[in-house]
Amino acid sequence: MYDVIVIGAGPAGISASIYTKRANLKTLIIYNEESSLEKADNIENYYGFENGISGKNLYNIGINQAKNLGIELKKEEVIKIENNIEFFSVVTTKEEYKTKTLIFATGNKKNKPKIKGIEKFEGKGVSYCAICDGFFYRNRSIAVLGNGNYAVAETNELINIANDITILTNGENPPEIRADNVKIDTKEIEEVLGNEKIEEIKFKDGSKMKTEGLFIAQGVAGSADFAKKLGVITNKDKIVVNENMETNIKGLFACGDCTGGLLQISKAVYEGTKARTTINKIYKRKKSKYLEIIWKRHKIKLVNLKVILCLLVIQMRIVLTYWLLDE
Repeated sequence: MYDVIVIGAGPAGISASIYTKRANLKTLIIYNEESSLEKADNIENYYGFENGISGKNLYNIGINQAKNLGIELKKEEVIKIENNIEFFSVVTTKEEYKTKTLIFATGNKKNKPKIKGIEKFEGKGVSYCAICDGFFYRNRSIAVLGNGNYAVAETNELINIANDITILTNGENPPEIRADNVKIDTKEIEEVLGNEKIEEIKFKDGSKMKTEGLFIAQGVAGSADFAKKLGVITNKDKIVVNENMETNIKGLFACGDCTGGLLQISKAVYEGTKARTTINKIYKRKKSKYLEIIWKRHKIKLVNLKVILCLLVIQMRIVLTYWLLDE
């Protein structure tokens, strides 16, 4: 069981983990995809680099800094997160990890496919969350767009709900999945069609496929994807947090680009630090409360011991009195 798991190894995630580690909290960083920071050719507006620095170098420096501090890092893809009230379960393609506190810091991933009609039918048959909306497609024919582990995980959530599922890879290699009600179509998609709701998928070869729902699961799941499944309040794919980087779910924090606003390194570092400050306060309160409970228990034991000693003294006095009277 970890005290803190940070998902993401960019400026926000690394900053948060550095401070939680220094506060002696058992910390794990899980990261997989490249950070948007790596794509920055040259950064000249960040403090401390008089000649600028490439985003890739700064990203690697941050990861090495975390390693040098003894922070545990796992390069794995997260495919599922569950809130078990007392702790969070983070499931990757390799392992399952448990933590008391979770920080989303995966940046601002844009998994929306550039397919005509997708945006038009959002909320009208096009969904980005199998756990959230799967119930509405009971015993229906639906499709999942994607070809990676995330698409497989979303499909598995729908297998026992939908009548049949077609995984659409949009020209990419098919994923490995076996289920009686799951088919795979690798053709490239041209357009999503329908009237009031989605009705069919048109492929570039001119063929069409009927469907009553389309779940988007391409690429790797980002913070907003997991947040929605956990019931976290979001606003246009940005996670809503308070001034302490807390979401509406106890023990769940978010920082960096995934919270929106100014998409700058300095802002991400600040939010990572702010999240850590709040987490440390929470653990201090828990520790104080624990010590208070321990003290109360020992205090009760001490009181009981005093009572017993008093009773023994009284009993000894009675025995001594009778002995003197006999004399």
